[in-house]
Amino acid sequence: MTLTALLPDQALASNVGSSLTLGIQSVKTTSIQPLDPVERDMMSTYSLVYESLVTIDDDYLPQPSLAESWEESGNGKTWTFHLRDNVTFSDGTPLTARDVAATAQYILDRANDENSQLKGYYANLKYFVSRVTATDDKTVVVKTDSARPYWGVLYAMTFPVLPEGMAGSANPPGTGPYMISAFEPGNYLWMENNPYWWQTAPQVKEIMAVCHDTPGKVIESYEYARVDTVFTRSIAAAQHKSGTSSLAIDYRTNQLETLLINHTSSPLGNVNIRRAIRYLVDPDKLASQVYMGMVERTDTPMIPCTWMYNDSLSSYFVTNAEAARALLEEEGWADTDDDGILDKTADNGKQQKLHLRIYVYEEPDNNVRVEAANLIADALNAVGISTAITTMSMAEMQVKLSAGSFDLALVSFAMDACPDPGFLLMSGNTGNYGRYRSETMTNLCKELRKQTTQEGFRQTLLSIQQQFAEDCPFICLYYRSGSVLTRQMYTTVRDVRELELLRGIESFHP
Repeated sequence: MTLTALLPDQALASNVGSSLTLGIQSVKTTSIQPLDPVERDMMSTYSLVYESLVTIDDDYLPQPSLAESWEESGNGKTWTFHLRDNVTFSDGTPLTARDVAATAQYILDRANDENSQLKGYYANLKYFVSRVTATDDKTVVVKTDSARPYWGVLYAMTFPVLPEGMAGSANPPGTGPYMISAFEPGNYLWMENNPYWWQTAPQVKEIMAVCHDTPGKVIESYEYARVDTVFTRSIAAAQHKSGTSSLAIDYRTNQLETLLINHTSSPLGNVNIRRAIRYLVDPDKLASQVYMGMVERTDTPMIPCTWMYNDSLSSYFVTNAEAARALLEEEGWADTDDDGILDKTADNGKQQKLHLRIYVYEEPDNNVRVEAANLIADALNAVGISTAITTMSMAEMQVKLSAGSFDLALVSFAMDACPDPGFLLMSGNTGNYGRYRSETMTNLCKELRKQTTQEGFRQTLLSIQQQFAEDCPFICLYYRSGSVLTRQMYTTVRDVRELELLRGIESFHP
């Protein structure tokens, strides 16, 4: 979707001029450390200052950035990147392959340091890469990790490239369209054009980011026209999306909301019971009634409306209470004592009631997950599945998940930039809290990590999603979304996404 399609009346929204005043939430950032960001909004400013070898386009595909081309060899064990000519940092220093290698090595050293708790934001690079070297000024050679010599390594090449020896420095120079000229923590950040940028100079010459300490104050600042643009994930922001005096740009976050299912908890190891629960959960109802539409629906862990999404599986993901009842009956569950709760005779001859514990942890600023849990419980109760909802802290939930002491759990996952759901689906893997075990699925995920072409990668992802639909290891609900509220139109890109919410401002020319 383009920006111009977002509102029926664009007459009251003006194109951005030479400057933009931005309202962000920032209280934790005390210095500009691009490899150690601590706040989402601040990362969107960093994305205009620091560039990477590879960028992700509107179709969520890797495209050249600082690297103009690359090729793989040795069945994906080696990837060679060729840098562009005439790229310069904002201090006038030319970019070389040594800068890339030094930045990568800094990230890897911290990620692999067993004696340090500070692994860095880009620590996942260690799962993709074993070594990065510069063979000359323009050539970067990447040796992949033996477990992942695959096309997905391109998504790991999106870390900020910094000058050699400055990876740990505050406010290091970048190669991007802007540079940070002033920063007062908790007050403001001021960016202006990088005079050495290797592309056409942006129309917007300066960006002032005004810091706020709460989401509510960010919205208030926008309401009183103190700023032109704000980023928000607050459900309350939905009221602004229908206004005619500003633009509302929806953006997808990387936060995947799920209903986890414990396969070791009787009777949830039975695929028909899991499918019955899936028939009963209505994500569209949750999206509209609880989240005010500030979500992007997905039936699988992959990003919807992109090249990787298997959109041929819709028949698996429908809300159908009668189909759920039929599956429950097929597995021997019936209300034999007319108490409204399904039961069956267990192998030991005792009557077993169909009762499920739903655990939920809540966010500090709202109670949307509890509301979602209540709607899910209502749907289960309506067909005779008794439920009990328990709300807990995130730390308490982590203990329950690690111990496998739950039936159903409403939790979210921060999905990596690389579209690889193996950590959720492979037997024994870190995110597989439901103890789902499928030799077929594990082999598919291993096969994914051998694919060195986009088409091979895509076909394997489609097969993984097919298996996901059949096995119902857990239930995907939606990716959380947010809104950019702005009175100044500054971008025409289709995919405005979290952590890159100013994406497109560098090339906007009305």
